[in-house]
Amino acid sequence: MRPEILYPFFAETISLSGVGGRLAGLLEKPVGRRILDLLWHLPTDVIDRRLSPKLSEIRHEQIITVEVEIGNHEPPPAKSRRPYRIWCHDGTASLQLIFFHVKGDYLVRQLPVGSRRVISGRVEIFNGQLQMSHPDYMLSPERREEIPALEPVYPLTAGISGKVMTRIIRAALERVVDLPEWQDDALRRRQGWPGWKAALLNLHYPEGAGDLLPESPARRRLAYDEFLANQLALALVRRQSRRKKGRALRGGGKLTRQLYQNLPYELTSSQKACLEEIRADLAAPTAMMRLLQGDVGSGKTVVALISMLCAVESGAQAALLAPTEILARQHYESLKELIQELDLRLEVLTGRDKGKAREKTLAALAAGEIDILVGTHALFQKDVIYHDLALVVIDEQHRFGVEQRMALAAKGKEGESMNVLAMTATPIPRTLTLTAYGDMDVSRLTEKPPGRKPVDTRTIPLDRLDEVVQSLARAIRSGARIYWICPLVEDSEVTDLAAAEARHRELAQIFGDRVGLVHGKMKGRDKDQVMARFASGDLDILVATTVIEVGVNVPEATVMVIEHAERFGLAQLHQLRGRVGRGTGKSVCLLLYSNSGGETARARLRIMRETEDGFRIAEEDLRLRGAGEVLGTRQSGLPDFRVASLEAHQDLIPIARDDARLILEKDPELKSPRGRALRILLYLFEQDEGIKYLRSG
Repeated sequence: MRPEILYPFFAETISLSGVGGRLAGLLEKPVGRRILDLLWHLPTDVIDRRLSPKLSEIRHEQIITVEVEIGNHEPPPAKSRRPYRIWCHDGTASLQLIFFHVKGDYLVRQLPVGSRRVISGRVEIFNGQLQMSHPDYMLSPERREEIPALEPVYPLTAGISGKVMTRIIRAALERVVDLPEWQDDALRRRQGWPGWKAALLNLHYPEGAGDLLPESPARRRLAYDEFLANQLALALVRRQSRRKKGRALRGGGKLTRQLYQNLPYELTSSQKACLEEIRADLAAPTAMMRLLQGDVGSGKTVVALISMLCAVESGAQAALLAPTEILARQHYESLKELIQELDLRLEVLTGRDKGKAREKTLAALAAGEIDILVGTHALFQKDVIYHDLALVVIDEQHRFGVEQRMALAAKGKEGESMNVLAMTATPIPRTLTLTAYGDMDVSRLTEKPPGRKPVDTRTIPLDRLDEVVQSLARAIRSGARIYWICPLVEDSEVTDLAAAEARHRELAQIFGDRVGLVHGKMKGRDKDQVMARFASGDLDILVATTVIEVGVNVPEATVMVIEHAERFGLAQLHQLRGRVGRGTGKSVCLLLYSNSGGETARARLRIMRETEDGFRIAEEDLRLRGAGEVLGTRQSGLPDFRVASLEAHQDLIPIARDDARLILEKDPELKSPRGRALRILLYLFEQDEGIKYLRSG
C-alpha cells in the first residue's frame, strides 16, 4: 500500500484549482496526469526581469522591466497586415510597443493614452528605434510586485502558454509536504545538499540560471534520490532472485568434451573466464541472472552454446531468444554448424512458423524431444510448453527490460527459478550497466578470438570519392568483397545525403551487375537473397543502409566504406566496422566525411581511428551523445529517469549502489527510521518492482 503521506502527490492534475478537463488533457501526454508529474517537470531556463535601465541607456537587445507613460496609438489601416503600434516614453527616450493580430479596443482599455504602466519584455533596436513586440507584462505601477523578478521557463506543449504552465506548477507545489529524510546524514553534509523539499522548491523557484544546472546542489540531491531508489529496487529484485530455489546444473560431460574437440580454434582466456563464472552460477542452488557483454566478434555464441550444453547434460532444456527473426535464424544456422557432430536436437521457432509445422515443433518440445529451442518472442507465448526448461539465453538484451526478464523466468518448473544468461553485443558503459542491469551479475568478453586481425580505419573527405572508387577496383581484382553504407534509402529534397539507390546506380555503371543493394524497405526474402549472393561471391559490392549492422557474417568481406560517417553515432560506426575483419584477410574501414559536421562529429571520427575497444567507444559515446541516444531509451530496458541525467550525474551511481547494498545489509526489511523513509522514496519514484519484495510493515 502506498503511504498516506504521498496521497497528495498521486492526486490527478484535474484536482488543482483552475485545471479543468481541457487543460488536464493537454498536460497528459507531455507531462503526465498526476501532481507528481508536474513536480518532475523542471524548468530549463530562467528569465531575469530585474534589469530596469533608463530607455536612453539601452544599447543592445535585452529583457527589461520599465515604468513608462503611454502616448499615441497608431492602429493599422483596415485590411492591412501592418502591426498596431503604441508609443510610450520614460522621460529619457521613447519606446514603440508592437502588436500583431490584436483588436484595437482591447489595447485602448489596457493602455489608455496618458496612463502610466510597468512594461516587461524583450527590447530590440530597429533602425535606431527601441521596440518591444507583445510585452510579457503590462501592469499599473501599484501591481508591479506581480511581475516575478526571476521567472522559470518550462518546456511547453501546444495550447498551454508559459504563464499557464507556471501557474499550474505553482498550484502543484502548494500540495508538497515535508517527507522524512532518507539520505545518509554524513553523505548529505559532505555533499552540501539541501533537504528534499528545499531542493525541489529551489529548482522551481530558481534564484538564477546556475540553480538549474545539473551540477547545482539541488539538482544533484534529487538526482541522487532517483538513483538511490533505482539501485535499492534493483538490489531487492536481485536479493529475491537469490532467495528463490534454483536448479543446479552441472555440465562438463560428454557433449561439452565433443564440442571442444570439434572446435577449429582454442577459446580465448576471456571466454574461459566467463565460462567459469557461468558454470559456478549454474552449479549453485540459486538461479543465475548474468549479463554477458561482448564486443562484435568476441565469441559470445560459443559461450552461450557451452552454457546451454550444461543444461542439456543435466537432463533439462535450454532456449535462446533473439529480438528479430533474421537474428534468430542466423543463430540457428551457426549453432547447427557447431553441433553437427553432437547427439543434440536443435529447433527454431519464430512468428513465421504456422500450422502443422508449428504444432509438430510444439509437441516435440512438450515431450522433451527438443534440447535447445532458438527463436523470437514466439518462444514465450502461452501455448509454448516446455518439458523441462532450465536455462534461457537472451541475445541483444538491451531490447528487453526487467519485466520481460521476469516473464521469461516464469516458463520453468513450478517452485524453481529460471537460470537466465543475457547477452549483448552493444558494449554498455559501466554506469548504464549499473542502472539497467543492477539486478544481474556481469561478465565481459574483452578479447577477440585468435586470427581476428585489427581493422585499418581511415578518415577521408567526401571530395576524394573518385579516388576511393578507383581504389575499390584494385581491391576487387585482388579478391576483396566490399560493403558500401549509405545513411538514406531514397532521394530527399531536404537532405544532401547520397541516397543508397543513387549510389547503387552509379557504382553499377562502373562495376556492372556485380553490385547489389539492400535497404530497410525491401521484403525479408528479397533481402536474404541479395545477402546470400554477396556471401557466396556472386556480388563484389553490397550497397546498403544500416540494415546490415547486426548479425550479418561474411568473413570474405574485407572493405567497409561508410558514406557521411559524421552522421552516425559512435556505437553504430563501431557495429558497422565489426562486419569486416572476420576472416583471415587484412581489412580496412573508410570513413567518408563532409566538413559540415560539428566538433562532436569530428571527435567521433577521431575516436574510431584511435581504438577498436568497444567498451572505450561506448564510454565516449555516452559522453558525446547521452544515454537515450546510446541505447535508444525507449527500447533499451533503460530506466526512464525524470530528474537524474546519466551523463551529468553518472559519478553518483556507484555511490548509490554502495549505499543501497549497505542499507540492506544493516536493515534488510527497511524497518528502521531511515528504512521506513526509504520505503517512501521507493514509492515516490515508483520503484514498485522492488517494493513488492519487501514484507509489509
